[in-house]
Amino acid sequence: MARDRQVDALLKKLLQTIEASLAAADAARDAVQEILRRGADTGIFFAGSKKGVTVSSELTTQDKEFLRAVSIKPDR
Repeated sequence: MARDRQVDALLKKLLQTIEASLAAADAARDAVQEILRRGADTGIFFAGSKKGVTVSSELTTQDKEFLRAVSIKPDR
C-alpha cells in the first residue's frame, strides 16, 4: 500500500510538472507573438558548458520542436 501511495504521489507530481511546462510554453509563445506584433524580431541563444565537455551549436530535434512551440522559426 505504501508503495502505491508513493507511485500515486509521483504521478501527481509528474502531471503537475507537465501542466506547468505546457502553461509556460503558452506564455512564452504569447510573449513572442506580442513582440512580433510590435515590430521587433525574436531569437533565443543558449550558452553554457561544463569543463571538459564538447559543446555543439547544432539544434536537436527537441530544440527545434520547443522553438516552434513558442512561435520561433528555428531554421532562420
